[in-house]
Amino acid sequence: MNTINKPAFVHSLMQIVGEKHVLSEGESVVPYLLEQRGMFESQCLVVIRPGTTDEVSECVKLCAKHDTSIVPIGGNTGLCGGAVSRNDQIILSTERLNNIREVDTQNNSITVEAGCILENVQIAACEQQRLFPLSLGAQGSCQIGGNLSTNAGGINVLHYGNARDLCLGIEAVLPDGSIYSDLGGLRKDNTGYALKHLLIGAEGTLGIITAATLKLFPESKESVTALIALPALDSVIPLYNRVREASSDRITTFELIPQIAIDFTARHFEEHPAPFDQDYPWQVLVTLQSTQIEPDFAERFSDSLANAFDLGLVSDALIAQNISQASHFLALREKMVAAQKFEGASIKHDISVPVSSIPAFIQHSAAAVEMISPGARPYPFGHVGDGNIHYNISQPQGSDSADFLALQPKLNDAILGIVHDLGGSFSAEHGVGLLKIDMIPRYKGQVALDLMRSIKKAIDPHNRMNPGKVLAD
Repeated sequence: MNTINKPAFVHSLMQIVGEKHVLSEGESVVPYLLEQRGMFESQCLVVIRPGTTDEVSECVKLCAKHDTSIVPIGGNTGLCGGAVSRNDQIILSTERLNNIREVDTQNNSITVEAGCILENVQIAACEQQRLFPLSLGAQGSCQIGGNLSTNAGGINVLHYGNARDLCLGIEAVLPDGSIYSDLGGLRKDNTGYALKHLLIGAEGTLGIITAATLKLFPESKESVTALIALPALDSVIPLYNRVREASSDRITTFELIPQIAIDFTARHFEEHPAPFDQDYPWQVLVTLQSTQIEPDFAERFSDSLANAFDLGLVSDALIAQNISQASHFLALREKMVAAQKFEGASIKHDISVPVSSIPAFIQHSAAAVEMISPGARPYPFGHVGDGNIHYNISQPQGSDSADFLALQPKLNDAILGIVHDLGGSFSAEHGVGLLKIDMIPRYKGQVALDLMRSIKKAIDPHNRMNPGKVLAD
């Protein structure tokens, strides 16, 4: 940043957004500096909280005039350090951009500002007998702008797609302060480059998303949720395809759960005891939904499970008998993440491979982990239907956390090497941020890397938009 008169600069920001929405010191700044995993330290010159797209634009123009870079922040629920800032940078919070501008039930779309909390968007859709299907563990605090900036996934991706697939249009402020607006809600617009897709997944490095038009869907009228025990990991993909075919492709959730996750959760959350009377190496959480009332919906699902049992693909199954039981099964899946924290240090990976390669990936990775850190406890779980596995590893019981974490580079190389060999991705839904920035040049490919750098240079030639994220400075 150029040498500037900070008091004058801050005063100019106050003139744009109001004095109480410019935070520069004390406890008011602290929440914006916290990083989810405690892996990075964040500092800033000042925090600003604009309340309109025009205010965002004016702030960006002022920062451009003073050659000051901007780090946008939403709900601050990211897991890769994408909102970490330096002391010469401005943090721009989108929390006041929280209006739901329009719900169009005839177009099945909703236009919302970037600071809208995901759960509030879901509720607004539900009030109009519609569904907004993006669903994450952090949906009570994450914001739509951040969901789009990281192309968030979640448990419904296999049926509805990522955040990118749910977006019809974007409004964003570009690095020079100009406003790009495309909120018309069109499902077809074949007039050149799809500019919204440059901004989605860019983690604020090309501009600041201020609003979006999103797809809505009919509400579910029938639903079945089940926990299914498998005899072996090799059963998971044949079972997934069989249930998909038998249900006319109505699966919305198909989550892989290892026995170790059941054990950890039962150990640390007494309200979630092991669901089955005996241990099974693998289980899956399945939800099917229909937009029509079908009295035999659950019965047909039960019949398909019986057929899978006869084929040796299923060892046992629990079908939720009511909404409360279904919610309990879903809560078990969410508690798995928190339960791992009580077992010491863990090393986490958010990878994707072709769906057919999931068993091979998990088996090869387990062998690699045992060679590098004998006794370490692999904790793979996640979204079978879209190939996204959260491959976490807990430290060996009784070991030293620091010694285990020192093995992270070796474990990362081994796991990501297997992912690469299988044609997968080192980041499926969490993004890149600071945490994985060194992996981009290693695994992305030179042509793709050059294209990304060219796009960044063309749109943000002075590198003011969230510098140092996704692409190294």
